[in-house]
Amino acid sequence: MPVEGLLLIDKPIGPTSFDVIARLRRLSDIRRIGHAGTLDPLASGLLLVCVGRATRLLEYLSDQSKRYEATLTLGRRTDTFDAEGVVLGEKPIDVSLPEIERTLERFRGPIVQRAPAYSAVKRDGVPLYKLARQGVDVERPTRDVIIHDLELRAWERPELHLTVFCSSGTYIRSLADDIGHELGCGAYLSGLRRTAIGSFSIADALRLEELDSDNWQEYLQTVDTAARHLPVVIFAPDVAERVMYGQRVPAAGVLAEGEAARAYDAGGRFLGIVLAGEDVWQPHKMFPQSGRDGYDEQG
Repeated sequence: MPVEGLLLIDKPIGPTSFDVIARLRRLSDIRRIGHAGTLDPLASGLLLVCVGRATRLLEYLSDQSKRYEATLTLGRRTDTFDAEGVVLGEKPIDVSLPEIERTLERFRGPIVQRAPAYSAVKRDGVPLYKLARQGVDVERPTRDVIIHDLELRAWERPELHLTVFCSSGTYIRSLADDIGHELGCGAYLSGLRRTAIGSFSIADALRLEELDSDNWQEYLQTVDTAARHLPVVIFAPDVAERVMYGQRVPAAGVLAEGEAARAYDAGGRFLGIVLAGEDVWQPHKMFPQSGRDGYDEQG
């Protein structure tokens, strides 16, 4: 059986997300490893890592809402919107707690964000951060995001400590800069820790130093864990075999067309991801088990 599955890693401050992947590749001797949701070097917290064929399910992890603990330092604004950037200006911090609370209220719910100049978003095929380093000023794209919850944990001048529950794709650095702008004194993101992605919690994550070449497989969660938020459909043996060979099979119309579900056979074996069609299930990302029960690597 192939080595595959999901790892929950508590990324420390310092290494990049790719550094974490590189280390896991070295200790596992597996190249096919990827992560969902990049964390900057100055950020720590939950990093979901897929190993082997589980990387095919990364899209179902990346699209989930996320929770953060964020620290904003007021009184300064930087070009990167975080502590690594060049200070663009300083202003006195003349804000009260009620003003802070009113400002946070404006950012709850659907908002439009502009990508930071120092981000991986591309303009005409070139990442914005490369253009920014060259001194090229371009129009930065916007995106619609949702701040499900934004709460003040503490106000310790000059720092605001917040908890953020947001949709996928939210720029916490941009949120910090925008809050600083609304308060009139400027702000930058000086600390960030991701505590949850969907139903996955930092409480269940492992520190990198806990893993070595002998024990890392013990912490692998099953492949289907990466899509555990999706609904489940169970197929009888003959139907399961047809699905694994890429055939459409009848559906009861429980889900809207195009919605995904986890498929299992009657014995509880994970088959893969199927999409709801018009009265059919369409095989989408299947996980055949070579040499077992007639399934092979063709599915």
